[in-house]
Amino acid sequence: MQQGRDPIRDAGEAICDGLRQIGNFSYAILPKDIAHKLADLKKAVLTELTTALQRDMEWIDNRVAGGDKLREEWREKCRRQTYTDPTGGPVN
Repeated sequence: MQQGRDPIRDAGEAICDGLRQIGNFSYAILPKDIAHKLADLKKAVLTELTTALQRDMEWIDNRVAGGDKLREEWREKCRRQTYTDPTGGPVN
C-alpha cells in the first residue's frame, strides 16, 4: 500500500534540488582551479563573519553581566540609604 504523499514537502524538495543544481552549474562553468579558489574565498569570508559575530555575542554577554553587576550595586546602595535616618546617621 502506498503511503500518502505530502505535496508541500515534495515541492520543498524540488525547490532545494533546483537550487542545488543552480549552485552546481555556477561552479561547473568555471575552470576547476578558479572554482576551488572561489569556494575557498567564500569559506574564508564566512569564517571571518562567524568570528566577528561570535565576538559581538561575547561583547553583548559581557555588557549584560556588567549591567547585572551595576543593578545589584545600585540596589545595595538604595538599601543602605533606606536604613539611614534623615540626619544621615544609621537607624537603631
